[in-house]
Amino acid sequence: MKTTNSLQKLKAAAFLFVASLFVSQGIHAQAQTLTLKDAIKYALENKADSKKAKLEVENSKYQIEEVRSRALPQIAANGNLTYNPILQLNALPGDFFGQPGTTLLAPLGQKWTAGGGISLTQNIFDQAVFTGLKAAKTTREFYQINQQLTEEQVIERVANNYYQVFVQRQKLAVVDSNYVNTSKVRDIIKGQFDNGLAKKIDLDRMTVNLYNINTKRQQLINALQLQENALKFYMGMPIETPIIIPDTEFEVTPQALSEAPLTATRSEYLLLEKQEQLLIYQKKSIIAGYYPTLSISGSYNYLGQGPEMPLFAKPADGVYWTDYSSIGLNLRVPIFTGFGTRAKVRQADVEIRRIKEDMIDTKLSLDLAYENAKTQINNSIITINSQKENVKLAQEVLDNTQNNYYNGLAPLTDLLDAENSNVEAQNNYTTALLDYKLAEIQLIKSKGELRTLSN
Repeated sequence: MKTTNSLQKLKAAAFLFVASLFVSQGIHAQAQTLTLKDAIKYALENKADSKKAKLEVENSKYQIEEVRSRALPQIAANGNLTYNPILQLNALPGDFFGQPGTTLLAPLGQKWTAGGGISLTQNIFDQAVFTGLKAAKTTREFYQINQQLTEEQVIERVANNYYQVFVQRQKLAVVDSNYVNTSKVRDIIKGQFDNGLAKKIDLDRMTVNLYNINTKRQQLINALQLQENALKFYMGMPIETPIIIPDTEFEVTPQALSEAPLTATRSEYLLLEKQEQLLIYQKKSIIAGYYPTLSISGSYNYLGQGPEMPLFAKPADGVYWTDYSSIGLNLRVPIFTGFGTRAKVRQADVEIRRIKEDMIDTKLSLDLAYENAKTQINNSIITINSQKENVKLAQEVLDNTQNNYYNGLAPLTDLLDAENSNVEAQNNYTTALLDYKLAEIQLIKSKGELRTLSN
């Protein structure tokens, strides 16, 4: 009775398994087929990191315009309206008013004063402005390289996760195949048991094995879903979008292992070079504080005064309007700043020396990454070839063991061990492929050729 219940549960599990395959096929019919190239292209167009890098390049254009404005004329209009409730009294000699020997208190100014005008200032010589213009251009180049580096980082993350999704799907396919094969063996054992040719314990052990395989399958489905979600996140794709990864994307195509690439062509190193240039301009901008500055200024104004609000008033109301203008040449020569400028120059020099050390360390790091990637590639190829032979051998052992078991020449334990070894061999082969692909990405990255993955 217990065996019958177990068989019924197993049939129900088998039904759910087959149904899930049909549902999966139905979903795939609506899913988006995604090659690695498609995934990278989508990420470069939709991932927030890539979009923000493009915005920084766009913003650098406006930063250049901001610096350039300091070299252009500065024009401003001004106006004011003042009411003086109490006028200041000034002590004046009475001689001015025909009263010698006396002092008179007389108000100066009017109750109302209004004025308006326009002013212009133009830098003629300011070394800091000229240095700033050069630095602004370098800043734009810095953001362009930073955009390139950001896109390479996006490509690397997408490629790594893409292959990890593929591996999870391959492992799930292995488990699905193992489930189908084990179900066939269980059916044969059941037939033998019904005819009194097999033991009940053998049938029960196969039933337990099927349950374990199904449990492992559910775990892989969950892991695959999590990995797909991670891939979609790094692509900037809505999480609910179903995707299909073609098997042809996971081929071993050995990379050419040439001499180490030039470090100077790597985005990481180019970015440090631009940072060094910016620090040099920053130092020059500070040194510009030692230079004199020369500018020209001019203004033209109208002034109205009277006992009433000057706006719209006339001389008959006691309000008089007059105009005045000025033109000036302004020279500023720094003489002593308390050694503040010298201290800033020395700080800037320390920053330059620090970035040089970063460049040396980055070069070593990039060389290390290249050598490690080459070593991993070679080891992965050896492992792949070994595991490929191991898969072939494990399948032969399984076939022979099944045949011996059906003929009563091998115990069930040997059959179960052969099945487990076959699954393990296939998973090891798939893992070796993943290790190779991840190493391949690192090798391509170390050669500065990640963009080729999107071509």
